[in-house]
Amino acid sequence: MPPAGSPLSPPPLLANQPRPTPGAVTDDVARAQRGDMQAFERIYQQHSGRVNALCRRLSADVGRADELMQDVFVRAWEKLESFRGESALDSWLHRVTVNVFLAADRGDKRRRAHEDTVDDDSYELAAATAPVDVGDRIDLERAVAALPPGARMAFVMHDIEGYSHDEIAAMSGIAAATVRVQLHRARRHLMEALG
Repeated sequence: MPPAGSPLSPPPLLANQPRPTPGAVTDDVARAQRGDMQAFERIYQQHSGRVNALCRRLSADVGRADELMQDVFVRAWEKLESFRGESALDSWLHRVTVNVFLAADRGDKRRRAHEDTVDDDSYELAAATAPVDVGDRIDLERAVAALPPGARMAFVMHDIEGYSHDEIAAMSGIAAATVRVQLHRARRHLMEALG
């Protein structure tokens, strides 16, 4: 992650950050496709907040989100030539982000299986088991972050990002029925955690 204040440090996360218009980045995209690093830096500055927010939602870990965001922009730089402008650049970057997350998640699962660690089903929702003072409130972001990885991925991609069960299944390589089960599991955990 670039140091704060550097040209490549992400802007602060803003929920209502305006979406860049596709026409505003067309010149920068064309220049970046020809290898202009300054144009790519402008693209990074414009889109890093949204990419970072999606990485945080998908991974539920700030450090991992920062690593994923770096991987997303490395992949975007490598694949920028394939961007044809048929969709908005932020849509294309969204897709790159999801693909990078899913690839990293598959790698993590292989490593966990190799290390013979505990699987997804043994995770407990930390917010539901931790003692909570009456005055404390559990916010949605923390509750989503505490979900088991499969349930969190299904919830974020379906309920937050708007993908269908079939689209999530195709992207993640699991059955649509499994996506529905994970989504139900996520919602049940969130209802328990929030109230």
